Amino acid sequence: MIVRQTNAPKKGFTLLELVLAMGLLVILVGMVFGTARTSLALGNTIVETQNEEMLHQAFFELLGQRFSALPGNTRFDLKVKDSGSHYLSDLTLQNVPMGFTWGGPARIAKAVQLSTVKRRSGYLDIVLRYYENEILEGSESTFGSSATSKEPFAEIVLLTDVAYCEWRVLDGRSMEWQYDWDLQGRLPLQVELVIAIGAKGEEIRQVFWIPPKRAVRQ
Repeated sequence: MIVRQTNAPKKGFTLLELVLAMGLLVILVGMVFGTARTSLALGNTIVETQNEEMLHQAFFELLGQRFSALPGNTRFDLKVKDSGSHYLSDLTLQNVPMGFTWGGPARIAKAVQLSTVKRRSGYLDIVLRYYENEILEGSESTFGSSATSKEPFAEIVLLTDVAYCEWRVLDGRSMEWQYDWDLQGRLPLQVELVIAIGAKGEEIRQVFWIPPKRAVRQ
């Protein structure tokens, strides 16, 4: 008796199964890359936030060091003007020799000025300016000086995208807060800075002490 063996056809994947498998694979790959992209964006945001906080902290530390180390004969001058949408200020420190070395020979600034500058974006920049000569009115070196000699020889932008920046100073005799200061021969007891950075930046308030010192006779 002869028995014929028939080879049964091997079962394979149908076209529908292949399409479904490829679709699931695409979904899984998309989920993996989406999660990785979200994690990377979150990491970048955290790093940027930390960098901004470090920059702000360095700015406040710089101010604290400068104010606490002012000599007794420092001329402290604070002027504020209303620009409509912001209060723009110029805080000038004179008789505070500061060295500046950046891509050139060292230069000594007889006056430095911390100014708020309005930008087209509507935000403010806080700029530190270095002056080789005295710039405040009434100084001996300002008599007969030209406009060119009152131009800063260097500028550094310390902060950008500032929503508002307001100064106040405390008179140590009257114990009253003032928004400007032009008293020669005296320094305020405290300096207050209220600032907000960015559209949603929280208000930051810092108070700096100026230790009383005797004026140095020249």
